[in-house]
Amino acid sequence: MPDINEGFALLSEQLMLVAGLAYAVAVCAYVWDLVTFSQAVKKGLAPSPEAAVAQGAASQDSAVLAGVGARTADGQGLGAGPQDRGVRPSSKTHAGSDGVTAGDSMRYGKERRVVARVAVALTVVAAVVQGFAVVFRGLAAGRVPWGNMYEFCTTGSFAVAVVFLLVLTRRDLRFLGTFVIGLVLVMIVAAHVSFWTPVGHLVPALQSYWLIIHVSIAVLSSAFFTITFAMSVLQLFQSKREASIAMGKKDKAPVMRLVPNALSLENLSYRINGIAFVGWTLTLMFGSIWAEKAWGRFWGWDTKEVWTFVIWVVYAGYLHARATKGWTGTRAAWLSIVGYLCVIFNFTIVNVYFSGLHSYAGVGG
Repeated sequence: MPDINEGFALLSEQLMLVAGLAYAVAVCAYVWDLVTFSQAVKKGLAPSPEAAVAQGAASQDSAVLAGVGARTADGQGLGAGPQDRGVRPSSKTHAGSDGVTAGDSMRYGKERRVVARVAVALTVVAAVVQGFAVVFRGLAAGRVPWGNMYEFCTTGSFAVAVVFLLVLTRRDLRFLGTFVIGLVLVMIVAAHVSFWTPVGHLVPALQSYWLIIHVSIAVLSSAFFTITFAMSVLQLFQSKREASIAMGKKDKAPVMRLVPNALSLENLSYRINGIAFVGWTLTLMFGSIWAEKAWGRFWGWDTKEVWTFVIWVVYAGYLHARATKGWTGTRAAWLSIVGYLCVIFNFTIVNVYFSGLHSYAGVGG
């Protein structure tokens, strides 16, 4: 085995600290962007929510006349026709024509949100620095840097940030920055406070090329699940807000004007969860193959294996129920949230507190 490079190990921890500070400033910038927009709405410098709802109502009436159906205020209703399978037609509560709201397409508007741009730039810088930190951790150990909980948290948070930035190139999801990058920061803090582990060699069971395949896909899938978790939480808030405004009540959360309507969030979350589910299926399959090579059996009902399967079942149920059984709106959002809570439970409580063949993946590596 190669010797441990303590210099690279120290450099990795220093870079991770710098990345964490940059993420913290980025989160503050995302929050400030939301606050600034909320103040602009209150002062009448941004389009009123009532106007957007009125425009959405007209769009929804047109959709009904076209035969695609309508939905109830809380997102539980179902329209008629094959378009209700999977991705449903949008009610277009936020048309985005004013250049400020995200719109159903979630494209970038004409409004120059300077603070939001600064937040994204800080996120890019932090992700680059964290990427170097992860690389130097691997160079220090002479292996891939995901052999324990510390390394999984740091690598996993890096994957979440990269996925978020990649999605930003196609959709204006800067309204998610506070929540997604906030979770990234929490993971980095947890890695240093609760899961810190000095650089070391892998136990024999982990010394396999399947570590690279299995864990990398699991990390990437978890990153996608993190994005959809944040979207589902916002979907619940937006759905409640839309119902309140539709009843003629005053908009108590003008900052949500930056967020697309609940149905648009639901549709995009459904698509991303579908991609993540494919990755998680591969995670489960490759894990079984690796188990056969390491322990001589494909499945042994180990706690880690069981919870990996539980996550697969929850998301499979989510995709099936939403596409075929009409579990839409808030019910779909709650299913997505439950699935992510299972992911968190699997990679924290199960790894640390449950004994089994996967106990080497705990704090001590």
